[in-house]
This record gives sequence, structure tokens and C-alpha cells, in this order.
Amino acid sequence: MPYVYAAIITLANAVFCAGILFGLPGTWLMLVFPLVLAWWQPGLHLFSPAVLWSAAGLAALGEVLEFTLGAAGSRREGGSGRAAALALVGGVIGGVLGTAIPVPVVGTLLGACLGAFAGSLAGDLWAGRSLFRGLRAGRAAAVGRLYGTLSKLAVGAAIFLVLVVSAFL
Repeated sequence: MPYVYAAIITLANAVFCAGILFGLPGTWLMLVFPLVLAWWQPGLHLFSPAVLWSAAGLAALGEVLEFTLGAAGSRREGGSGRAAALALVGGVIGGVLGTAIPVPVVGTLLGACLGAFAGSLAGDLWAGRSLFRGLRAGRAAAVGRLYGTLSKLAVGAAIFLVLVVSAFL
């Protein structure tokens, strides 16, 4: 029976990992699912506490990477502090609004990148910077947000592998 639960967790975690591209908290869902299973089947020990803590640390790292790389891109190109802060906010709002775009995966990712761009541009214009400087910082924020999402996807893949190996050993 443990292998059945391990297979179910593996399939669910594959779906959660793919959900990262849709803006879902896939890394955290991959962590919660084994915890729910441990609560539901207390005698079943598929995961050690060290594995779960490692997965939690990786999930936190994924969140930090996803949300800060857009702001870091804006700052790297000379964007203001307001531009960096609004790139974070714009990325979140754009990701939510981009989910309504009828193209799966691309809609959410495109919305998050465009939101980071718009937020960074608005922040630079609000700070009194020139339009061209704001456009450069906005482009860097959009690229940073894309890299942040891809980094979180890579972290999600690492969590997936750690949990799969632990479940079947």
C-alpha cells in the first residue's frame, strides 16, 4: 500500500509542479500534500522530517526568487526604488489578470511579465525619471520576472525529485 500512496503523491506533485506556470503556489502544494497524507495515515512514514524541512526551505527559496528577480532586474537597469516595488506589485496583479487570457500557461506568465514591466515603468515615471530610462528598467523587470518564474519552476522540479526519491525509498 505505501507504493500506491507514493504513486498518488508523485502524480499530484507533477500536477502541482506544472501549476507553477499558471501562477499557482505549486511548491507549497507539493509540501502540503505529504503532510496531509501523514496526518491521514499516521503509521505511514514516506517522508522524514528532514525531507519535509528541506522541501519547505526550497519552497521558500522559490518564492523569494520569483518575486525578487523582477525588482532586481529593474534596479539593475537603474530603476528607482518605487519602480522596483511597483514591479513586484505589477507582477502579481498582472499574473492574476493574465490568467484570464485564454492561452494556457502563456497567459499567466505573459500577464506577470507585462505587469512587472508596467509597474516598473509607472514607478520610474512617478519618481520623475525619463521615459526611456523607465522603459529600459521596465524591460529588465519583465525579463527578471520571467527568470523568476523559471527559477521557481526549477526549484519546484527539485522539490518534486526530492519527494519522489524519498517516497519510493
